Amino acid sequence: MHFSQLLATSQARSLLVRLAIAAAVCGADQTTLAGDSKVTTQAQAAHDGSRDFDFLYGKWSIHNRRLATRLAGSHEWIEFESTNECHPLPGGLGNEDIYRTTYWPNFVGMTYRFYNPVTRQWALWWIDNRNNLGLLQPPVVGSFNGNIGVFEGPDEFEGKPIVVRFTWTLIDADHLRWEQAFSPDAGKSWETNWTMEVARSAG
Repeated sequence: MHFSQLLATSQARSLLVRLAIAAAVCGADQTTLAGDSKVTTQAQAAHDGSRDFDFLYGKWSIHNRRLATRLAGSHEWIEFESTNECHPLPGGLGNEDIYRTTYWPNFVGMTYRFYNPVTRQWALWWIDNRNNLGLLQPPVVGSFNGNIGVFEGPDEFEGKPIVVRFTWTLIDADHLRWEQAFSPDAGKSWETNWTMEVARSAG
C-alpha cells in the first residue's frame, strides 16, 4: 500500500490526529508568571527544531526491555535485541526509519516523522506488520528541549482511552535512550512499558 493511502485512515483516527495537533499548539503557547507579568517561553518558541532528529540518521543496534503485560501492575520485563536504520525524507518533510527484530518472526516496524514549522512541533507516526493491520497509529506530538524530547498523543489500549508518551534522551553522538509510557488517567499517572538503549552501528 502506498504511503499516501496509509494516511487516509478512518474519521475517528483523523479526529485523534486533530486533537493531538490542537494539544501541541496549545502547549506551544503556554506562558509562565514572573512577578506580576507573564513571561513567554521565548527561547523554545524561537527554536527551529526542523533538524532535531538529524542525530538519528544511520544504523543503530538496540537493547530492548518491554513489560510482559501493560497497565496490569506487571514487573516482568522481556529483553531482546533489534536494529534501526533512519533516513531523511525528500523535500525536508522529515524522516523515516525501519525497525527490525527477530523477537517476533519477520517483524518490521516503521516510524514517519513530520515537522510543522508553524507550531515547531514534530508528529511521530508508527506502523508495523504485527499489530496495525495496515493503519498508522495515532501520532505523538512534541519537541526537544536540549537533549530531551517529549512527545505525547491520545490512543487506545484494549478498547480504553490512554495517552502515549515517547521520551528521547540524547546521551552523546553514538548513544541514546528511548522510553514509551502509557497513562490511563489523562496524564495523572504513567507506566513505562518499553525502554531502548540505542548505540550507533558501524557501517
